[in-house]
Amino acid sequence: MNTYDSVSNFALIGAAGYIAPRHMKAICDTGNRLLAAVDKSDSVGIIDSFSYDVSFFNEFERFDRHVDKLRRQGEGKKIDYVSICSPNYLHDAHIRFALRVGAHAICEKPLVINPWNLDALGELERESGKKVYNILQLRVHPAIMALKQKIDTTSADNKFSIDLTYITSRGNWYFNSWKGDVQKSGGVAMNIGVHFFDMLMWIFGKVQRKEVHLSTDRMMAGFFELEKANVRWFLSVAKECLPEVATSAGKSTYRSISVDGEEFEFSDGFTDLHTVVYRDILAGRGFGIEDVRPSINLVYDLRNSSATMGEASHIHPMLKKK
Repeated sequence: MNTYDSVSNFALIGAAGYIAPRHMKAICDTGNRLLAAVDKSDSVGIIDSFSYDVSFFNEFERFDRHVDKLRRQGEGKKIDYVSICSPNYLHDAHIRFALRVGAHAICEKPLVINPWNLDALGELERESGKKVYNILQLRVHPAIMALKQKIDTTSADNKFSIDLTYITSRGNWYFNSWKGDVQKSGGVAMNIGVHFFDMLMWIFGKVQRKEVHLSTDRMMAGFFELEKANVRWFLSVAKECLPEVATSAGKSTYRSISVDGEEFEFSDGFTDLHTVVYRDILAGRGFGIEDVRPSINLVYDLRNSSATMGEASHIHPMLKKK
């Protein structure tokens, strides 16, 4: 494993995606080499911003063959890490590919859609001797780390009241893509909520009970009780849900987390968080299968729960307005 005394070789799956450039930058920023990339779309000119020597493939079969050829050429050429930026439903298969070719997997969230895939990947980890890592960049955000340190010192009997609101407008294309297919994306909670849920459980503890108050293809809302917090949450990809404070400012996204009625501000500090996660992974740390299990289990349960109205104090203010 890279401990900054050697250069590691990377391959990347999903090079044309929105998040891929952050991975390319992290690979370069940590002093490593991106040797190969694949995507069925060839709109990947961004690669030139990081290297002119990346072998690019439109077909996964040819990419697979190339990676295998590099593996047979020995330590200096073989792929050490595969960065996975593909659609959610392909993560499991692409992680398996990485382990099969003798590489560690660094996968965007969510690691998988269904909890049972975690057990299978754990077995493959043990068989291959390679690791599966997930990008949980909120856990390395300075403001969020500071909040966790503060909460860790509070009494276990103290219950915080949290409102999580995340609205990110999406047009018709969204619902005609894999993102709008719950079988491929995991639904709204998995697509746009899983990293917030992971963050809250990491800070405030395990889920003790949960409720779903609204569940559609465009929005979800509910409540869960954590060891140190009661959380009302509202997630939406519908632009009509945007509050006045966002629309009047011409914004298409609204994100808010309040703790005991006070806004928790973490809008800044997102620069290079992927690079921070990569550095941790290359130093032998990073977030693995067991780190992500609680959030994957939670979102799976929410997705498969019937929506019922809970008690008034559990209902998110946005849902009350609707």
